[in-house]
Parts: sequence; structure tokens; C-alpha cells
Amino acid sequence: MSWTFVLVLAGTAYAFKFLGLVVVGGRTLPAAVDRCLALIPSALIAAITVANTFGNGQALQIDARAAGVAVSVVAAWRRLPLIVVIVLGAAATALVRAVS
Repeated sequence: MSWTFVLVLAGTAYAFKFLGLVVVGGRTLPAAVDRCLALIPSALIAAITVANTFGNGQALQIDARAAGVAVSVVAAWRRLPLIVVIVLGAAATALVRAVS
């Protein structure tokens, strides 16, 4: 990937953000659109996590990472501190890799 391509992508992303400010301006969005926009970050994080956990190129792969994510999800659901969630997920992944 060239620096020119990276700079073009950065400029395009900035232009889209600027265009959104110009088009929407100070107007309020409909309530349904506002609710949907609020859910986008969570959906993107979930999609990235699933793709990186279970994807291996074009194939589906279930390995130690799945155990780590499962332990992390349970720890987060139990509202443990973030550092504990991360350490538990890493430990579960390491334990499964060591056993198998």
C-alpha cells in the first residue's frame, strides 16, 4: 500500500465527515435514525471481534481464541473490571493452547 493511497483514504474519510456536518448541520434527526446510529459502534465492534476470532482468510476456524472470547464475554457480563476481562481472556486462550 502506498502513502498516496493512505493519504487519499484519509482525505476521503475527512471529506465524508465534513459533508455530514454540512448536510445535517444543526438539524435534529428523526428518532428512529438517531437510535440506529447509536447502535452502529457496538455492531462494528462485534463484527470485528467475530471476524478476527473465527476467521482465517476465507475459512472458518475454531481454536483457542474462541475460548478466550467466551471467557471474556462471561467476565464482561459479570461486570468485572476491564483489565480483569482482558487478563482472563488471555489466560483462557493461553491455557487452551498449552493443553492442545
